Amino acid sequence: MNPPDHTLQALKARYGESYRWLLLLSVMVGTMASIMSSTIINVAIPDLSQHFGLGQERAQWATSSFMAAMTVSMLTTPWLLARYGYRRTYSGCMWLLLVGGVGGGFSGDYGLVLLARVLEGLAAGVTQPIPAIIILRAFEPHEQGRASGFFGMGVVLAPAIGPSIGGLLVDAFGWRSIFFMVVPFCLVSLWLARRYVPVTAPGGAAASAEGGGLDWRGLLLATAGTLCLLNGLVQSQTGSTLWATLLLGAAGLSAAGFVWLQRHMLTRAHSRPQAGAQPLMNLSLFADRRFAMGSLVAIIYGTALFGSTYLLPVYLQMGLGLSPSFVGAILLPAGLLLAVTIAVVGRLADRQPAYRLVSVGLVLLAASFALMLTLRGPGAPWAVPMLIAWTVLGRIGLGFILPSLNLGAMRSLPRHHIPQGASVINFLRMLGGAAGVSVCGIVLEWRLLAHGANLLPGGDASAKLAAFDDTFLMLAVLCALALVAAWRMRDADEGS
Repeated sequence: MNPPDHTLQALKARYGESYRWLLLLSVMVGTMASIMSSTIINVAIPDLSQHFGLGQERAQWATSSFMAAMTVSMLTTPWLLARYGYRRTYSGCMWLLLVGGVGGGFSGDYGLVLLARVLEGLAAGVTQPIPAIIILRAFEPHEQGRASGFFGMGVVLAPAIGPSIGGLLVDAFGWRSIFFMVVPFCLVSLWLARRYVPVTAPGGAAASAEGGGLDWRGLLLATAGTLCLLNGLVQSQTGSTLWATLLLGAAGLSAAGFVWLQRHMLTRAHSRPQAGAQPLMNLSLFADRRFAMGSLVAIIYGTALFGSTYLLPVYLQMGLGLSPSFVGAILLPAGLLLAVTIAVVGRLADRQPAYRLVSVGLVLLAASFALMLTLRGPGAPWAVPMLIAWTVLGRIGLGFILPSLNLGAMRSLPRHHIPQGASVINFLRMLGGAAGVSVCGIVLEWRLLAHGANLLPGGDASAKLAAFDDTFLMLAVLCALALVAAWRMRDADEGS
């Protein structure tokens, strides 16, 4: 008996018109696991720092190490898909995420916790561009917004419900339980992959090693630049000015070397298509005005989004003195409303210009950060309802941005450039996110020092809240800057 055919063409014939939705559902489960692993750790940071006796800047690396690994590995997704196909790439990432979750949960040393976070980040980075590639290649243009809404609604349910469940788990079982939460998602995703994810590469072609090797020089430069950037930000936070300057300078040199190398490889690829490895980042994509402006929005948006994802639980627990389970209960309504908003906006994205939806989302997100300054501790009248309201407002803003930004930035790209486009825009968003976590930590430490406060229990509550207010204001300003770039996407929309 011959084994079943799992090429894209065979699976389409086997499952009919519903297959593209089954494929999207399959990768959605794995992406839910990777996104959950990226955000849910924030609820456990106070417990993690107490267990290992860490300062705030070292505990923050449980988030930053994941973000750094995820950011860099995103650039390898197009090459991995072309070389190994959808199924082997996706399943390999799920196994790596599973190993990271189990290993992190059993770790007795903080170094092993960070290693587990790096493994999870590598898996998450490769996985996250895949759904955008599927949506833009498997669905017709008039269905892409609906597919993005369906996918986005499912994906945000994990981080929406995750902190609530995670807060309860941390209170009951400690920080280790956070790592084990991804295990069932990984197992389900591996089962779905065997049924619905094709063995072929994007476009239905067979996976092949003939397309050239991986651009290892570009990958090493991107890795070095990202690590130097993040370490430089951390060093500036701890007061080591010389090391911070050297590391940030090395990050700038690595970025310049990376851009030069990619331009050189792109020129060589045009003149000699069979010369070897293709560039890790196709810089010709930025000639498309819509993609260039969308990429700029993605960087700033990632900084604000992931910085606030780190900052908000720390603010609620260390600034307002709320328990992890109560923090989860506060964040749950906003997360659920985010899922509903994404589903609605996904349908709008098929009819409305992307710049308009993204701009509305950025205005709401900026307003939610600015309105955090109106809170004055959990004992103040209406403090908790206002906190929930401002959090809900920000999540509605995210609901406008998430299904619109990728579609708006990549719809005008040629189909053969979609894998590269998805990889690049996700890389830039996560690079902003990885820096955003550190930037929020740096600004918070700076403002705590300026106000003569610290995050230890029993400190000056008003000075502590003033430091958090300054940090939220910084995020509001970043969103306002992103709004300028989003509005400039209008020129491309109206000119197309």
